[in-house]
Amino acid sequence: MPVRTSDSSHSNPGRHGKGVGLGLALLSAVAFGGSGVAAKPLIEAGLDPLHVVWLRVTGAALVMLPLAVRHRALLRRRPGLLAGFGLLAVAGVQAFYFASLSRIPVGVALLIEYLAPALVLGWVRFVQRRPVTRAAAVGVVLAVGGLACVVEVWSGLRFDALGLLLALGAACCQVGYFVLSDQGSDAGDEAPDPLGVIAYGLLVGAAVLTVIARPWSLDWSVLTGTARMDGSPVPAVALLAWIVLVATVVAYVTGVLAVRRLSPQVAGVVACLEAVIATVLAWILLGEHLSAPQLAGGVIVLVGAFIAQSSTPAKGSGQPVASGGPERKLSRPGTTA
Repeated sequence: MPVRTSDSSHSNPGRHGKGVGLGLALLSAVAFGGSGVAAKPLIEAGLDPLHVVWLRVTGAALVMLPLAVRHRALLRRRPGLLAGFGLLAVAGVQAFYFASLSRIPVGVALLIEYLAPALVLGWVRFVQRRPVTRAAAVGVVLAVGGLACVVEVWSGLRFDALGLLLALGAACCQVGYFVLSDQGSDAGDEAPDPLGVIAYGLLVGAAVLTVIARPWSLDWSVLTGTARMDGSPVPAVALLAWIVLVATVVAYVTGVLAVRRLSPQVAGVVACLEAVIATVLAWILLGEHLSAPQLAGGVIVLVGAFIAQSSTPAKGSGQPVASGGPERKLSRPGTTA
């Protein structure tokens, strides 16, 4: 599905396409950021975290099933891409992140996971051997540093080699999300439809998570009752519906479309806003107040994201193009063709 805007004598199509991409990336960050606020009450009500993840992915897979049927030709054309997206972008990120939480603090795990934008730059620079702009690199450094303040990484830090490796696994899987989301953006009408990729990715992720989460031991009675959100009762099924429809379906669709319009590394930096949004929503809805360092860190993340996304060189300028923009076309990793 083409995602570039058409030419117009009254507007700059590249600028407009980039603006739409940034809007989609922000919407994706908001949708993903709202998942924790809805999931935490369900976990506190008695659901196992991995069961919440399984419900999230499986529910989204069922919602997207008609699109999977519609784009069934992708099974023949791009089986590697579909399997990779499901294993890395869906199941891998979730499984590694929740596994790391059993060994290291949440803030540390979240920070390591969101090292993904820096790892994407490493992928572009050292694997694809493409230049990256200094502004993009500075933006990533600022965003990661600000994220450290948002999650207050200094509180309760303890070194656990296996826990850190698991969190790093989540970061590597998130790199897969950004890189695989960009697959085919330079293929014109032959590009795989992003909605079909997401639909099959969710189906693959649901199958993998079924083995990991073992949902046959899930306490279904929790979903028929209510959960407490900052003391207020909320139907558990309503929270689950939010997680499935908004925090998963909308989040993945807008996220993949954003990467198609921007680039993996720019969309990755904007995705760091997810941690800021999640913290703010937890403040408003769960009564988890922000400290001064967290507020300062949120500002730093915003500044870093702005610097990275505004670093696109002018077309034909000859400058490094790895920072994104309509003129940048990320080459495909051969293993996912």
